[in-house]
Amino acid sequence: MGFLFLSLLFLFSVETKAKAEHYYPNNTSSNSIDGRELLGIRSSCNVYRGKWVYDSSYPLYDSSKCPFIDDEFNCQKYKRPDNLYLKYRWQPFSCNLPRFNGLVFLEKYRGKKIMFVGDSLSLNMWESLACMIHSWVPRARTAVIRKEGLREIAFLDYGVRLLLYRTPYLVDMVRENVGTVLKLDSIRSGRAWRGMDVLIFNSWHWWTHTKSSQPWDYMQEGNKVFKDMNRLVAYYKGMYTWAKWVDRNVDPTKTKVIFQGISPTHYEGKDWNEPTKSCKAETQPFFGMRYPAGTTAGAIVVNKVLSRIKKPVHLLDLTTLSQYRKDAHPTYYSDHNTLDCSHWCLPGLPDTWNLLLYKSLIG
Repeated sequence: MGFLFLSLLFLFSVETKAKAEHYYPNNTSSNSIDGRELLGIRSSCNVYRGKWVYDSSYPLYDSSKCPFIDDEFNCQKYKRPDNLYLKYRWQPFSCNLPRFNGLVFLEKYRGKKIMFVGDSLSLNMWESLACMIHSWVPRARTAVIRKEGLREIAFLDYGVRLLLYRTPYLVDMVRENVGTVLKLDSIRSGRAWRGMDVLIFNSWHWWTHTKSSQPWDYMQEGNKVFKDMNRLVAYYKGMYTWAKWVDRNVDPTKTKVIFQGISPTHYEGKDWNEPTKSCKAETQPFFGMRYPAGTTAGAIVVNKVLSRIKKPVHLLDLTTLSQYRKDAHPTYYSDHNTLDCSHWCLPGLPDTWNLLLYKSLIG
């Protein structure tokens, strides 16, 4: 691990800890920072600190009755033999998350547009929200539209449009004479994000892809072209470009901006102190008080970038609660032929992400 990586990681850790201690001087841990804390708004309950509890009323919908789930997330369709993973509810330590009410959501956002912007984890969350709403209005008229890079699920009786703009890096990736170039300081695609009532951004996983799994040949910043660079540094540069786009283009009186947070993977059993396992054999959450692997580097970068942004952005600080859910991945129970410890079964963990979203949007 290079000196630059360690230096940057230390800098982010120190500044993030300082930010947390400034807003919460009595806080004993800065591993998980609520987006409201980054904005200096105190809260009586941190909904991101809690535990997973069994709830017989779960799941929130039936996968066989939701028409929006892609096969890569449909674990029940692909005969996952256990179903305990469907029965866990996130319980904050000192308060309760509101129960999701699809009718309240549809009325609140009648005639409005909600766009998810990001990679396949955005897709995971987008489909989850659509299923949660659909379970409340199963006979409502809907329309599904697919275009290149853009998908939409519309609840026509309410004029509510859920859109998904696929862009794994947020910044631009373009084809040029030298090959495919990832532009660390350019977001021309952001034109498509304007005019939304809610924007929910996500980016991280593709920044870690290397060799044959990365879709770009070069990175570029200004006039400088790089064959590669430290990925944490590159992610910070890309995310800071996104932050500047938000500051320049978002009117907070018209558009609410949310960052989805960093979704963890479970390919290394040592992350939860079981070095011989991956997620493929897991059937229960991690029940300890502190996840052994600690905070991901991506989450540290996100906290750093959000501390510098001028416009209000709400962070769904879902990393830690998702780290506990080593049991909730599709593994081999999907249309993929490889082990999947990155995405999440539906119904499943992304439904909790949407409960957190619901709380931030509805209150």
